[in-house]
Amino acid sequence: MLGKRIDFPVFTCTALLLAPRRVIYFAAISAEKERLGNSMPQNLRAKLQNNTAVGGVIGLGYVGLPLVQHLCRAGYRVLGFDIDPEKVAKLGRGESYIKHILPDWIRETVQSGAFEATADFARLVESDCISICVPTPLDKNFEPDLQYVRCTAEAIAANLRPRQLIILESTTYPGTTQELVLPILERSGLKVGKDFFLSFSPEREDPGNPRYSIHNIPKVVGGVTPECTSLTAEYYGKIFERVVTVSTPAAAELTKLLENIFRSVNIALVNELKMLCDRMGIDVWEVITAAATKPFGFMPFYPGPGLGGHCIPIDPFYLSWKAREYEFRTRFIELAGEINTSMPYYVVTRTMEALNDRGVTLKGARVLVLGAAYKKDVDDMRESPGIKIMDLLLKRGAHVDYNDPHVPRFQHLRHYDFEMSSVALTEQMLASYDCVLIATDHSAYDYAWIVKHARLVMDTRNATGKLTEHRDRIVKA
Repeated sequence: MLGKRIDFPVFTCTALLLAPRRVIYFAAISAEKERLGNSMPQNLRAKLQNNTAVGGVIGLGYVGLPLVQHLCRAGYRVLGFDIDPEKVAKLGRGESYIKHILPDWIRETVQSGAFEATADFARLVESDCISICVPTPLDKNFEPDLQYVRCTAEAIAANLRPRQLIILESTTYPGTTQELVLPILERSGLKVGKDFFLSFSPEREDPGNPRYSIHNIPKVVGGVTPECTSLTAEYYGKIFERVVTVSTPAAAELTKLLENIFRSVNIALVNELKMLCDRMGIDVWEVITAAATKPFGFMPFYPGPGLGGHCIPIDPFYLSWKAREYEFRTRFIELAGEINTSMPYYVVTRTMEALNDRGVTLKGARVLVLGAAYKKDVDDMRESPGIKIMDLLLKRGAHVDYNDPHVPRFQHLRHYDFEMSSVALTEQMLASYDCVLIATDHSAYDYAWIVKHARLVMDTRNATGKLTEHRDRIVKA
């Protein structure tokens, strides 16, 4: 099955500013701003305290939709905004496109009037507090692509009215809130800290983690002014158990980058050790397990086929790009990025070598990839290393299929659009492939059964580490 690489979709601010019903609002928007700004009997803080404030969330994806859910549970009425009409239509019908957001909740909340999804950005004027949860990807040169943030800020500016709170949640480099977003918003003629309020508060979502969800993950907040910080803490204090305030938006922006750079650097370290251990004939997983018994001074990180998700593969490059403005090269961060982005290539090379040892060439080989999602037991495919591995295998002439119990059909992605569906796992299917490659270690997989019926298993996650039978069929990668 052939896949194709696709370019990042063209995203223009016109698409937002000319949203449905925009013509109707355009003539009356100044009057609406004046009415809502001058005739409200309560200020924003009073509305937050008595739960009459209306929330707004822009970007109804893996960050935005869970935020909507928790805001509604806290008693806020919420408007959700997205440029994807299919998402808006599904939510309006009470359907979910994210596994851990149940359709029953969407249906009940929409029917009760507590939540409404819309593609009409002129309705931003109805929201008191607006959270921006849009993507911040990298371009083809691994530099920040802030088109979503910029266009969203322009859409807000066109509808901005007094006493609105704007919160940027999208991960970005230090300075974005005050250097990019603030000047756009002030084009409205309103002044920050006086007429409207602006903060940065980074999302800290961890999909698939049953221990931590939005409410028990501390929320970092940094406002442009002390009043901006205070109002944001008041708003989010209803849904987060703990709000941590910092002095500036830049400090909050760098906090999020530090968290993910810390993980990126340590994962790069163990990935490099994995490649060395493969040459030395040492099991790196055994070494990490033994080292983790030390009760101080060591924190275990684990190697894999590469980094996935929207944060860790991307965030370090945001800081390294910004650092160049200060004539500073973040060599440590850049090296970690190079190692982690090279891992899918390493996995494919190891797969080719293992096939060669069995007299099979990679070109024309049948390979089954287990796991299209980027991490265990989720349906999120963003930046999944498994997808990159599939792409590399296809380009080298292999016939590739995939299985993922959480991804029944390959979703349209920013760079890849494979016309594939998850194949069924049967004894006959497993035996028909020259290689079965474990890219994501989902709990649903019976690894002993898979190894028993496969000819060759490439294990990138140590999913087969505890198996004792058929070890000759397993190759670590």
